[in-house]
Amino acid sequence: MTTDATAKAAGKPSALVDTRVIYCGDNLEQLKKLPEACVDLIYIDPPFNSNRNYEVFWGETKEKRAFEDRHASTQAYIEFMRPRCVELARVLEKTGSFYYHCDWHASHYVKVMLDQIFGGNSFQSEIIWRRTTAKGLAFTGFPNNHDSVFFYGGGKRLTFNRPYISYDLANLDEKTDKKYSLRDADGRRYQLTDLTNPNQDRPNLKYEFLGVTKVWRWTKERMKAAYEKGLVIQPGPGRVPRLKRYLDEQEGKPIDTVWTDIPPVNSQAAERLGYPTQKPLALLERIIKASSNPNDIVLDAFCGCGTALVAAEKLERQWIGIDISPTACRVMAKRLRDVCKLREDETYWRNGKGFVVRDLPWTEKQLREIPPFEFENWAVIALGGIPNKTQVGDMGIDGRIYPLPAAPGKSGKAAGELDFMDEWYPIQVKQQEKVGRPDVDKFETAMRRAKRKKGFLVGFDFSEDALTEIGAFFRREHTIIVPLTVREILDEQIAQKLA
Repeated sequence: MTTDATAKAAGKPSALVDTRVIYCGDNLEQLKKLPEACVDLIYIDPPFNSNRNYEVFWGETKEKRAFEDRHASTQAYIEFMRPRCVELARVLEKTGSFYYHCDWHASHYVKVMLDQIFGGNSFQSEIIWRRTTAKGLAFTGFPNNHDSVFFYGGGKRLTFNRPYISYDLANLDEKTDKKYSLRDADGRRYQLTDLTNPNQDRPNLKYEFLGVTKVWRWTKERMKAAYEKGLVIQPGPGRVPRLKRYLDEQEGKPIDTVWTDIPPVNSQAAERLGYPTQKPLALLERIIKASSNPNDIVLDAFCGCGTALVAAEKLERQWIGIDISPTACRVMAKRLRDVCKLREDETYWRNGKGFVVRDLPWTEKQLREIPPFEFENWAVIALGGIPNKTQVGDMGIDGRIYPLPAAPGKSGKAAGELDFMDEWYPIQVKQQEKVGRPDVDKFETAMRRAKRKKGFLVGFDFSEDALTEIGAFFRREHTIIVPLTVREILDEQIAQKLA
C-alpha cells in the first residue's frame, strides 16, 4: 500500500504531516518538528518592524506593548525572523510557493534576507497591495498606503493558476471599450479575431472555407460547427472568415503585481473581528487559488485570527496554523466553527474530518501565568461568549454571552458589534486565587448599571463571603450571579450553569 493510500485508510489527508491542526506556541519550535518538503504553500504575515505601538491582541490596553520592546531595531527584527524563515524554507516543497507579507518599515531588509535563504533566482515577484486610501496629509511627503507581499517559488513545476479580474461591463476602460466595440442584436459586446494558423506548415489544416483557402487554427468540422452557431462570420464576399469573441465569455483582465481591487477590513466589514492587522479574506483567497490546488497543504505560521486557514478550508485545501497567542488560537478556532461549520473534535479529526487545537494552556497553573487580558479572553471564549473589543470603559464587564436567538448577525452595519441587541448576559473574569466580597460588589454595580438580571463571574476559587453575597444579592434584587471556577470550565462541567 502506498503512503497516500495508507493515509487515506487511516482517515488522514496527508501521509507526511497532520493537517487541519492549530498549534499554540512558538512557531520556531513547532516548525522544527515538521518533516522536510511537506507543505505546498506558505503565507506569513508576521508583526511588522514599525515604530508605532501594535496591540498584540485586538482591543488590548492592559497588555499593550510597543513593537520595539520586542524588536528594538531592524537588525533585531531580521535576527528574529531569519531562523523562522530558514525553517519555513526547509518544510516547503521544492516546487512550492512562499509569500511574505510586510510593509515599508523593513521590507527592503526582508527581501535581502529572503534572497539569501531561498536564493535570488527563486524570487518571483513583489505584489503591491493598496490597503488604504491616502490620509494624514498634514506631514511632508507621500503617505504610505500599501503593503508588500514577496512571492518566492522554485522549480519548473511551480504551481500557478493565473488569476483574472472580471470585466465591469458597465464601466469599461477605454482600451477594452475600443477593443470590444461591436455589439450583437441583444447588445452583447464582441470583437472579431483571426482564425488563421500562425504555423503554415500544417497541411492537415489547410482547406477551403467559404471560398477562402488558408491554413486554419481548427479542423474543418469544428469550423463548420462554429459557423452554424453564428460564432464564425465572413465580413464580406471573398474576405477571410473571423471568430466572434464575446467579452462576457472572457476570463477577464490578468491580474498583475499591483492589487487595488481588494479593500482592507474596515469597521463595517462583515468579516471584521477587531484584530488590528486582520487581512481581508479575498486577499488570501487570491493567493491560495493562484499558488495551490485542491487538497494541497497551506501553512500559516503567524496565523493571528486565522484568515488564511478559513480561506484554505473554503477552497478545499489542507492547512496548518501556528500562533503564539492562546487568545488568537481560540478565536480562530471559533471562526472555523462558525464560518466553515467545522467541528472541533479529536475523534472526528482522526477520522479525516473536523480540526483540533494543540498545546493550549489548559492547566490551572498555565492559566495563572498568562497575561491578564489573555486570561480574560480565554475564559469568555471558553464560555461561548464574545470578549470586549476594548478594556477601556468596560465598566466591570469583560465579555457577553448572547442567547442563541439573540446572537449578533453576520452581516449589516452592526455585525460583530455588542450594543445592538439587548438580550445578553455579562461576564466578569478575575485572575486571582479567590474572588472576594469586594469583587462581587463591583460586579453587582456593573450589572445594575447595565440593567442585567443574570451574569457570570469567573475565578479560580470563591471566598465564603463572596458566595454569601451572591446569594443575598439574589434574595434582595432577584438578580442571578453564577459563580464559575476555572476547574469547572476545564472539566467542562458548566453546561447546567450556563442554561
